Amino acid sequence: MYQLFVNRVASTKDDILSGLTVALALVPEAVAFAFVAGVHPLVGLYAAFMVGLITALIGGRPGMISGATGALAVVMVALVAEHGVEYLFATVVLMGVIQVSAGVLRMGKFIRMVPHPVMLGFVNGLAIVIFLAQLSNFQIAGEDGATEWMTGGPLWTLVGLIALTMVIIKYLPLLTRVIPSSLAAILVVSLLVIGLNLDTRTVGDIASIGGGFPAFHIPEVPFTLETLWIILPYAFILAAIGLIESLLTMTLIDELTQTRGHGNKECIGQGVANTVTGMFGGMGGCAMIGQSMINVNSGGRGRLSGISAALFLLLFILFASPLIEKIPLAALVGVMFIVVIGTFEWSSFRIIKKVPKADAFVLVLVSGVTVATDLAIAVIVGVIVSALVFAWNHAKNIAVDIKMTEGGTKVYELNGPLFFSSVHNFGNLFSPEEDPDDVIIDFKNSRVYDHSAIEAIDSLADRYLKLNKKLHLVHLTEECKVLLTKAGDLVEVNVIEDPRYKIADDKLG
Repeated sequence: MYQLFVNRVASTKDDILSGLTVALALVPEAVAFAFVAGVHPLVGLYAAFMVGLITALIGGRPGMISGATGALAVVMVALVAEHGVEYLFATVVLMGVIQVSAGVLRMGKFIRMVPHPVMLGFVNGLAIVIFLAQLSNFQIAGEDGATEWMTGGPLWTLVGLIALTMVIIKYLPLLTRVIPSSLAAILVVSLLVIGLNLDTRTVGDIASIGGGFPAFHIPEVPFTLETLWIILPYAFILAAIGLIESLLTMTLIDELTQTRGHGNKECIGQGVANTVTGMFGGMGGCAMIGQSMINVNSGGRGRLSGISAALFLLLFILFASPLIEKIPLAALVGVMFIVVIGTFEWSSFRIIKKVPKADAFVLVLVSGVTVATDLAIAVIVGVIVSALVFAWNHAKNIAVDIKMTEGGTKVYELNGPLFFSSVHNFGNLFSPEEDPDDVIIDFKNSRVYDHSAIEAIDSLADRYLKLNKKLHLVHLTEECKVLLTKAGDLVEVNVIEDPRYKIADDKLG
């Protein structure tokens, strides 16, 4: 009992301190994404607070951090520019409703269909995106107003502080785990910058984060069909991107912690969070893989870590903005560089020559599309390419064994799956014009998967019927028999030996 109490106290301490670390890293991210979307920084900070708090309370993955993200911000910018921020709030509310519906319909399970090469590409691409996002901190405004790369003293100061942050995060755990190394690094570097009065950029140089408690606010848009048609496409896109990014992040955290989250529950949690956020003037959000990685690596495993991160962020907004604004960006960049190193699957370089070429291509493709566009599109492209590769490979597996009976009947014993990709090869396996008058096609070692297969069987039967040849189709299910129209009574179903699988076809109830 005493040991259980000690473990619980240690877990609580880890969650709270990890939440503090995450909250510090959330500030510049939320502000930056608000700028990308074209809204006030507080709109991003409120989203980080509310989405983070609600998903931590009712989401399906303890320890996962949610908030305003760049993947959503790049979609929002066009809506805000054309229609204004109030339309964004209405869109976020509708986005949440769609996500709740996806959870209620139990669509979260489909994330299990994402192949492993797509997951590797997703992780690697995301690490590259996080890395590239930090490069803006190495740029300053030139005399002509254009941005240019740092040089000289300011550059070396920034690089030195980043390196110090990374060294502390890397090696402090070898000495003590009383305090998360990321939090310790931020505190040490901040005190060093303040104590030595070093000239380097801080959080306050981006924007002021001070503000009040988010107030309830119904989006001020006309409640008409015209408004619905404006926001509906954006809502669907944002909902899809948010769920894909959240469920993939959940899968990654599952692997790191050797536990399992609940996809459908996470869909509902994300949806409720976004619906509420839209009603309180937030820009909406989803899971944040970078902050989730910081949380897990800092010891945050329970819901308390996400709750404390959200509450600390609120305290920063309400009371501690002057202190938080003094944190050097170099410290936060160093934390994110450690996240990049930990997120990237370095083993992919080792295995890329050992896996099938198609899988290697998908891995590289998803990584590239992630960097060029966004995570959701990359994952969708990866799944589609993987499915096409699978279909192409299995289309070549269909074949027949041909036998002749003593009575002169020709028997085709079909082997392999019959579906949309293999129907062309299926048709080429038979030669009705050269066959005898009595033919048997045996489907015992084959499986009919979809309506394309049914149509192929029906067309083949029609070819034999036009030649007035007697055809027997055996070992097909009753379901296949119902769908076959041209073969008619020539289909013989063996009710004892026939399989009982169902055909994926929209003609059946």
